[in-house]
Amino acid sequence: MHDIIQNLIHHGYILLFLWMFAERLGVPIPATLPLIAAGILVEMDYMRFAYALALAFAAVLLADFAWFFLSRIRGLQVLSFLCRISLEPDVCVRKTQNLFAKHGPASLLFSKFIPGLSNLVIPLAGIARLELGTFILLDSIGSLLWVGFFISAGYLFSREIQLESIAFPDWGQGSVLVAVLLLFALYIGWKYLRRWHLLKELFSNRVTPDELKGKIDTGDGIAIVDVRHPMEFETDPYVIPGAFYVPMENLEQFSAVPMEMEIVTYCA
Repeated sequence: MHDIIQNLIHHGYILLFLWMFAERLGVPIPATLPLIAAGILVEMDYMRFAYALALAFAAVLLADFAWFFLSRIRGLQVLSFLCRISLEPDVCVRKTQNLFAKHGPASLLFSKFIPGLSNLVIPLAGIARLELGTFILLDSIGSLLWVGFFISAGYLFSREIQLESIAFPDWGQGSVLVAVLLLFALYIGWKYLRRWHLLKELFSNRVTPDELKGKIDTGDGIAIVDVRHPMEFETDPYVIPGAFYVPMENLEQFSAVPMEMEIVTYCA
């Protein structure tokens, strides 16, 4: 936090704008820390609240508009890209789809407060062909609430936050940075290890398209189940001939397929 504050003092509003814009584009950097640091600098009279709020807000909206329009053009390709860079792609995307399906456009008001989901709601709004005026209104309100909340938090708790340098006087800035980076690296490694084990298990039970077509042509007793999310199905309603369409959330209640048959599922 101390390093972020020092950089904001020297580079001010430009760094705040670029940081927030890059984070909203998907660069894996924390978004709340520079907002909180900006609030501290407002309390210290190094920055003005209105300027910091306006620049951070503009950066967020600019990046959100880029994702929104790109997803309207490219559709599910945007989600596929986000899947590849996510540490928990299937879970993350599925949760966001469920959130958007449940709350609709209103999810734009609060999604930025939910880590891991905020960057996916904007593309889903574009894929769902949300009206531009509705998107601008709801995303502007949600972005303003999010940016304003954390800048205000930094302003209100600035004295408590700065006590970290007193509480840990023997910790140099380099030691703190190394500790944080080490913990982050361990977290990333653990997530990728879990993902590797999952993918290994999935590939061991995977059926290639050619193998599936061969089973269909020879009349083997197989049942094909399409478990895509309803939002994915609406934008791409094509199915494999003879497949049952059952969203994953309803799979446990689905009983149309005899259990003695070989079941092949696909989601995307």
